[in-house]
Amino acid sequence: MKSGFSELVSKAKKGDSKAFAELYSAIYKELYYYALCNLNNQDDAADAVSDAVLDAFSGIKNLKNEEAFKGWMIRILTAKIKRKQAEYVRERENLMSMSLYDDDDEDKQMDIPYKDSKYEGIELLDHIESLSQNEKICFSLSSIYGYTSDEIAKITGINSATVRTYLARGKTKLRKLIEEDF
Repeated sequence: MKSGFSELVSKAKKGDSKAFAELYSAIYKELYYYALCNLNNQDDAADAVSDAVLDAFSGIKNLKNEEAFKGWMIRILTAKIKRKQAEYVRERENLMSMSLYDDDDEDKQMDIPYKDSKYEGIELLDHIESLSQNEKICFSLSSIYGYTSDEIAKITGINSATVRTYLARGKTKLRKLIEEDF
């Protein structure tokens, strides 16, 4: 990042909210796009980033290495994303286990919430939706941030060999989908 970044982190660790705001403003777009790429929902992505920033602001005094701020933020955001993805799975399981009809009136269909997951014509992001959760996380950390498989392993807690497998599978799926478009 830019020079003076370590100084901003040092100030933020001492409670300077303006310094933290400057740090956040330097990476907020990347954080949002990473969350959007993995959650496929603009509101949920914004909420995940917001929650991560709140956690980071309250915990920045515990950050040991000033140069690790960006990776630390991504690690916090990754945890928020994984929680939200687990929530999606629970919601999907609940919908699958529920009856589609009300007990009192069999002709009355229940309202099932629709999850808006399209990106207004951005085909690549539509294709990213087809990746598994771990493939999305690994792919987005690699493509958006340029992290290596070893760095992704440290951020996510996934073995680096497994990260490489997720990356290879994800890229293969995306290539195939993109080729089908043409």
